Amino acid sequence: MRVVLIFCMMIFVLMCGGVYQVFAKVPTTPKILFTSTRDGNREVYMMNPDGSEQVNLTQHPADDLRAAWSPTGEQILFVSDRGGTRDLYLMNPDGSNARRVFKFKIEAWRTNPTWSPDGKRFVYTYVDRNIIKFDLYLGTFGEQDAERIGGGIFPAWSPDGSEIACTVGGRLTLLNARTRKETRILPNKAATWQRSPSWSAAGDKLAFVFNPHPLPPVGVPQEVWNAWQAKQTIYIVNRDGTGLRQLVEEAGPQAIYPELSPDGSEVLYTQGHAAFNIFKVDVNSGLRTQLTHTGRDTGGDWFDPAYALLVSPQPELLTTTWGERKKE
Repeated sequence: MRVVLIFCMMIFVLMCGGVYQVFAKVPTTPKILFTSTRDGNREVYMMNPDGSEQVNLTQHPADDLRAAWSPTGEQILFVSDRGGTRDLYLMNPDGSNARRVFKFKIEAWRTNPTWSPDGKRFVYTYVDRNIIKFDLYLGTFGEQDAERIGGGIFPAWSPDGSEIACTVGGRLTLLNARTRKETRILPNKAATWQRSPSWSAAGDKLAFVFNPHPLPPVGVPQEVWNAWQAKQTIYIVNRDGTGLRQLVEEAGPQAIYPELSPDGSEVLYTQGHAAFNIFKVDVNSGLRTQLTHTGRDTGGDWFDPAYALLVSPQPELLTTTWGERKKE
């Protein structure tokens, strides 16, 4: 009896220890994921919102990039070419247990992933490099099939699950998650260089990259094109298209990859030309803070446990399948 009791106690301790280790990996303070080439190739890093405690998570000879937190912070979805072409992978918050999302490989790229608010599904950009074509695909974790839901790039799923912000034809577009109806946020007179949208946790605002200047004509010298491209910068707008406001001045190198903080008070972004660093800007005051200084850092995805799943997903929106909608 005593041996059995000791054995049961050992099992209990091991089980509790395992559970503790799993939950201990979920960040208990705000964390930012980003990509860095400071080690010679693209790697996924994590840091605090003030730029401190920068830690390499992937440590792999392949290129690892475009990391995105799951809604609860328990998993990280990222892009890697460790299988031969860019594809989607999952890993734990400490970088362990990296594994491919899809079992089958394709020649095209799967990139720019975004999580559904319930953490069960994801949308990504499918890049056919042979014909330079960009499409959005919807996948479900645990399943090996994905479905095309429209053309576009840079998807970002809204906190309530009702819409997917993306870029279609160079324009900031909202894709209705039920009907697949596309709605452009800004008026037609706006220039066609709007990309990389990021939602506020409340779903009422979007930060994005915008170049309000008309595209240069085809055949201009490279320096003219470079000067135009350098004018793309970070803007913020209300969900209904009102309140468009520039957050980062055009002076200096281009500003790209915006990411709204969970509380909506700051926007993370990358700025540079030959060398890139990560900054953040206060939405209200305009105060700008540089977070990295290596000249080799880009992107970013913000997680704050205080705002995890703040907006409850609407079940009727998340459980409606695209196949059923297509039959209607």
